[in-house]
Amino acid sequence: MTSSAADFDFLLGTWRVANRRLVRPLDPDDGTWEEFRADAVVRPVLNGLGNTDTISSEHGPGGQPFEGVTLRLFDPDDGVWRIWWTSTRQPGRLDPPMTGSFTSGHGIFFGAEEVDGIPIRIRFDWHALDRETARWVQSFSFDERDHWTTNWIMEFTRPAGSDS
Repeated sequence: MTSSAADFDFLLGTWRVANRRLVRPLDPDDGTWEEFRADAVVRPVLNGLGNTDTISSEHGPGGQPFEGVTLRLFDPDDGVWRIWWTSTRQPGRLDPPMTGSFTSGHGIFFGAEEVDGIPIRIRFDWHALDRETARWVQSFSFDERDHWTTNWIMEFTRPAGSDS
């Protein structure tokens, strides 16, 4: 087992987040990207077996205010992480969990969902670049994982004087 409850420790604390996302992720050939800034706070839960984050932006996707919450839990029996997400974009809904693990500081997580009635596979890639920066990338596959199209990138940086 390469994953552990400490895998996401790099993410604990306060972050500024530069977001870049495809406006129409179901039409990746369109190529129209939008960018917006957000703030994130990540806290440990369950004696370090998980964490939560809150990410918010006054001018999020489509220029609208945005808030999201993530719950990440480590399953020590299976040696995997599960990630759940909810946001103001779809209030009252908790997305199906993403499941995955870390190898050499790179976390890869997979899930399945329907977006606008279209079944897709989803992939998250997490990278702890150093103590002050991290990257999250979301990709969709429309062909059962043969090809992945990146549709959202989040670059995390610690604000000056923040807790890490």
